[in-house]
Amino acid sequence: MPNPNFPLPPDFFGFPAPARQSARPKNEHLAFEILAVVEEIPAGRVATYGQIARLIGREKNARLVGSVLANAEYYGRYPCHRVVNAAGRLVPGWDEQADLLRAEGVELKDENHVCLKRYRWTY
Repeated sequence: MPNPNFPLPPDFFGFPAPARQSARPKNEHLAFEILAVVEEIPAGRVATYGQIARLIGREKNARLVGSVLANAEYYGRYPCHRVVNAAGRLVPGWDEQADLLRAEGVELKDENHVCLKRYRWTY
């Protein structure tokens, strides 16, 4: 019996170390549905997570949209920087988002917010 105070390497008993789980969602079709909408947001405009959720017919799944966008790099290049929360707040900790939006002509109200009245995408 292994000693719990002395952790053994994962492959000590001849078993391979567990594979790292991918951050991809289980339903890739849904992920591509979300990313297809994000791809339609024109430069100089922003959309909210909830707005995207409504467009794919999943009105109450704004957090799901955020999860997919957090892992969008697994699917290709998408303009995820054009997506903000319902208050127009940028993603915390993603400093490049503000620079990318400014480069497209989007002015920020303050360091962390976009004026949704002015820049919200109307489809």
